Amino acid sequence: MKKGQSITSRIAGGTESNWCKAVRGGTGIAVLAMLITKPIDVYCLQRALNKIQNSHPILKTRLVYSNAGAEGGGTMAGLSFHTSLTPYVKIESYSLSATSKIVGGGEDDAISGSPLQKILEHELNRNTWLDVNTTTGGGSVMFMASMYAVSENTWVAAMRLHVAVCDRTTAVSLLRELLVVMMSEEEKEEKEEEESKNNEGLVSAIEDLVPCGMAKKAIWTRGIDVLSYSVNSIRQTNLKFHDTRSKRFSQIVRLQLNQNDTKRVLDGCKSNRIKLCGALTAAGLMAAHSSKNGSRKYGVITFTDCRSSLNPPLSFQDFGFYHSAIINNHVMKGGESLWELAKKSYGAFASSKNNNKHFTDMADTNFLMCKAIDNPSLTSSSALRTSIMSVFEDTVVDDSTEMQRHVGVEDYMGCASVHGVGPSMGIFDTIRDGRLDCVCVYPAPLHSREQMQDLVNKMKAILIEAGKTCEP
Repeated sequence: MKKGQSITSRIAGGTESNWCKAVRGGTGIAVLAMLITKPIDVYCLQRALNKIQNSHPILKTRLVYSNAGAEGGGTMAGLSFHTSLTPYVKIESYSLSATSKIVGGGEDDAISGSPLQKILEHELNRNTWLDVNTTTGGGSVMFMASMYAVSENTWVAAMRLHVAVCDRTTAVSLLRELLVVMMSEEEKEEKEEEESKNNEGLVSAIEDLVPCGMAKKAIWTRGIDVLSYSVNSIRQTNLKFHDTRSKRFSQIVRLQLNQNDTKRVLDGCKSNRIKLCGALTAAGLMAAHSSKNGSRKYGVITFTDCRSSLNPPLSFQDFGFYHSAIINNHVMKGGESLWELAKKSYGAFASSKNNNKHFTDMADTNFLMCKAIDNPSLTSSSALRTSIMSVFEDTVVDDSTEMQRHVGVEDYMGCASVHGVGPSMGIFDTIRDGRLDCVCVYPAPLHSREQMQDLVNKMKAILIEAGKTCEP
């Protein structure tokens, strides 16, 4: 069941099953939304999506649930992926009047005039996977697409995917492939050519591709580590919760820097021999701690793409979920400088990764996430917060603006929902034409938009000020 074998169905792996459980509560719905300002042929877009589905069988899978081996319907043990013979994505179109009900008016003035952001939030909270037990027949599809008419010459195209089959690398590759296919002159619907590409089958789950021995851990050590994670999570400091009772949903705020400020921050990372995730982590911790007194402990989750370390190695063209999480705790006393804190936080992550904790602790983090979902009271105020923030080890560098504009894409945003279980803020960072652009997603009304916008504004100011210290 590894790469290259012709497999049309397989049992979901541990990490995939974990995401299936999380998505039921609202965490792990991935959305890529594009603002389009040129007339677009929906039929052409439909063919492009079909072509991509045929090239990547995981995007044609349906999630099927079976009671076999399950106890009380609460376990994910009966989950499996089954590949459809033909692409099933059908673009759902929304007229001007239907779209206006989503993006027009409303009581939230903070993002008025931003239909892209409102539609992204709308899609993040469309949970068609709310109850996996209700899947019947062919099962639940994992990939959906919608087209919203914002005005007579503006549209938003949105793709919504289950995170079990789409990590950030997959989302980035999906966007790039979609642009290439849409620009291609060979967009005719040639069934023989398309079907000939569907011969590789499904790639195995991440757990089945971990190099031999790298995930090995003694039972006693595993027990100690799980206990350590649990105790540390109880002692973590959280952002202030505004509403712990109301039904939750995901919202976003955006952190953007201009080219000059972005260059200074990247130069600072280079001179300090760290990645951008270290600077973002430090800025987030400093912003969160700015209103606190004394020493506080904060939890940070860093996601790392494991593709190149698997056996056999995978590439960015192998779609699916192949990230792993590393959890680190950081003590803030106040008065820290960004670069010293960035080196310290990034060093802790790098050390954990060098010790293969992204493999050895994979089962532990999955177990703890499931326990938090099943027992919200184990977390502070039953908020289901597992950390103050999450970041990605590697920043996406996007230099395809010219291609995007050629097909009419003026702007885009992508992220995954976090309101079921997860961090108080998930940061999805991209460098676009030399500018830092972060989509920061958070659970509302657990946190308010005003609160999170203030946090992001502080982070931005901290990054800009620190960047100035790296000027020659």
